[in-house]
Amino acid sequence: MKVYKIYPIGFAANSYLFTADGRSAVAVDPAQPRILDEAKKRGLQVGYVLLTHGHFDHIGGCAALQAAGAKVGCLAEEASLATGKNNLAAEFGVPVSAFTVDFTFHDGDVLALCGMQVRVIATPGHTAGGACYLVEDRLFTGDTLFAGDVGRTDLPTGSGRALMQSVKKLFTLGDDCIICPGHGEDSTLSYERKFNGYIRQC
Repeated sequence: MKVYKIYPIGFAANSYLFTADGRSAVAVDPAQPRILDEAKKRGLQVGYVLLTHGHFDHIGGCAALQAAGAKVGCLAEEASLATGKNNLAAEFGVPVSAFTVDFTFHDGDVLALCGMQVRVIATPGHTAGGACYLVEDRLFTGDTLFAGDVGRTDLPTGSGRALMQSVKKLFTLGDDCIICPGHGEDSTLSYERKFNGYIRQC
């Protein structure tokens, strides 16, 4: 599996493309419309979009990818937030083109997408319907877990208690997991267990 990390231009989240065959790909949190162009530059056709959660800075490229044929999915509990006012686009003055959620899933589901197995891990806390995705040794964490930090919980549907439980849930995964977060640089689960101050408080 090949993973491409695309840093945002301006304020937005990290976006990811991953592929098994170098032709079809899955996108995680396409933050900006240019993610479609980034995929094309790499010779990739995005078949699916997975959202870790529905905040505006993670979904800005969904409409463009959907128009190009991709299907957008998220945890069932997050669908209404991603397409409604609680995505915070209006509050932050950031336009997000309308899109629909094509499919939903639940904690523990294993999705077969573009020849790859994607394990769904529900991680409420930053939002009620937040999710992480484990694909081989890559853990796409959105705004649940960062290098040295965790996501904020003071936005609509957020919960500090739920986030603590979600971080504990990630403890059960293997130490060799590479954390691909929604913001900032990558890390590993073993490193965060040792040095992430929030994690050590759990």
